[in-house]
Amino acid sequence: MLPLVALVGRPNVGKSTLYNALTRSREALVHDLPGVTRDRHYGVCRPEQGRHFVLVDTGGLAGEDEGLAGATARQTRAAAAEADLVLFVVDAREGESALDRDILAWLRKLDRPVFLVVNKTDGLDEQAVLADFSRYGISPMFGVSSAHRRGLDDLIEATQAALPEDGDTAVLEDDPERIRLAFVGRPNVGKSTLVNRLLGEERMIASEVPGTTRDAIAVDLDRDGRTYRLIDTAGIRRRSRVEEAIEKFSVVKSLQAIESSQVTILLLDASEGVSDQDATILGHVLDAGRGLVVAINKWDGLDSYRREQTRQLLDRKLGFVPWAERLFISALHGSGLRELFAAIHRAHASATRRFTTSEVTRALEEAYRGFQPPVVRGHTAKLRYAHPGGDNPPTFIVHGSRVKTLPDSYTRYLENFFRKRFKLVGTPIRFQFREGDNPYEGRKNPLTERQVRQRKRMLRHVKKK
Repeated sequence: MLPLVALVGRPNVGKSTLYNALTRSREALVHDLPGVTRDRHYGVCRPEQGRHFVLVDTGGLAGEDEGLAGATARQTRAAAAEADLVLFVVDAREGESALDRDILAWLRKLDRPVFLVVNKTDGLDEQAVLADFSRYGISPMFGVSSAHRRGLDDLIEATQAALPEDGDTAVLEDDPERIRLAFVGRPNVGKSTLVNRLLGEERMIASEVPGTTRDAIAVDLDRDGRTYRLIDTAGIRRRSRVEEAIEKFSVVKSLQAIESSQVTILLLDASEGVSDQDATILGHVLDAGRGLVVAINKWDGLDSYRREQTRQLLDRKLGFVPWAERLFISALHGSGLRELFAAIHRAHASATRRFTTSEVTRALEEAYRGFQPPVVRGHTAKLRYAHPGGDNPPTFIVHGSRVKTLPDSYTRYLENFFRKRFKLVGTPIRFQFREGDNPYEGRKNPLTERQVRQRKRMLRHVKKK
C-alpha cells in the first residue's frame, strides 16, 4: 500500500481546497460554509518527481462528541490513527484558537509525525504569521495558499521525505476488473447504512437526519474473490426544494457518480413506496444508460398487508422498467444482500457483454421475419444488417432503408426481442438506425455529342408544332 497522509483541522480552514490542490482534482466538495466535509475522502497525490502517497480529506473537528459533529470527529480520528503522517491545517487569517490547541493536544497523544500547514497566507506577511504559530511547537511549519497553489512544492517535498521507506510505491490505478457501483436515491433511504453494512465498518456517517451525506464517496471492496468500487452519494431531492448552493453541488456529484458507474443501485424506502422524485432519479439512470438494480430497503419493518400493497405499487410505478430486478433488503440487519450481489452481477454481465456482428445480424433477420415494420405511404422499411455499437449500455446499429419511418413501437419490439434472445437483464438497450446514402443522388450523366444533336432536333420539332 502507498503511505497515507491525513489532513486534520477545525472546520473551514481549507482542508478540502488543499486536498484538491495536492491531488490535482476537484473531487472534494469546497464551499465557504463550515462543515461541508463529513466523511473521509481518499485520493492519490501524484507529484511529477518523487514518491506518490495517499491523501485523506477529513471533516473539521468542532470540539463536539454528539450528533453529526461527533460522527465527523470519529471519522477524523480514524483517519489520523491509520495515517503515516498528519498535516495539521490552520487558518492564517483567523490566527491561533483554543480549538486548534485542543486538536494539537490530541495529536500529541496520537504519537504520529505532524506537520503544521498554515493555510490562506496570500496577501499576508508570511514570516510574521509563521512566527505567531511557532508557539505551537511544531516543526516544520509551511505557509501555503491552497487556492493559489503557493508553497505546495516545499510541502510535498518535505512530506515525501518524512514518509516511511517500506511499502509499495506504485501508483494506484483504476482496476478495469473492478465493478463500479453507485448507490443513489432520495435522502434518508439508507444508502450510507447499506454501504457500511457491505464494508463491515462505520466507513460512512449514517444518521436519521436527511442530507447527512453531502459528497460522493468512493470506497473499494473485495468480496468473494471479486473487487468492487462502492460510491455512496448524497440524497437527491426535488429541484424546487433545493435551496442551499452546497446541496446543488451534492446533486451534481451524485449525477456524476451515476455517469462513472457501471451498475446503479436505486434505493427505495419500503415504508414510503415510489415517489415522483424516485422516478426522476430513475430517469437520470436511464439517460446515462447504466445497469440498474432496484433495492427496496427497510423491508423488515412492514407487516404482510403493507408488503403486498408496496408490491402492487412497485408494479404500477415501475412498469416502464420491467427488465430491472427488484430486491427487498434490510441494510440495517443485512438481509437480502447476497441476492443483491447476485442481481448486480447479472446486470453487470448484461451491460458489459460483447457481441459479434454475425449473431446480431441473425437476431435482426429473425426479428424482421417474425414481425415486419408497418407500411408507411405505400412502402415499408427494410432492415438489412446490424452490428454492435458499444457496451454499458449494449448498443446495436441497424442499417437499412426508410428506417426513419419506423415507429417507436417497433423499436420496443426489437428491444424486447433482443433482450429475450440474448437474456439481457438489468440494463437498458439502445438502437441506432442508419440509412444508406443513394449512390446516384446528385450525379448527372453528361450527354454525348450525338445525344446533344438529337435533343436539339427534338426541340426544333416541338417548336414547329
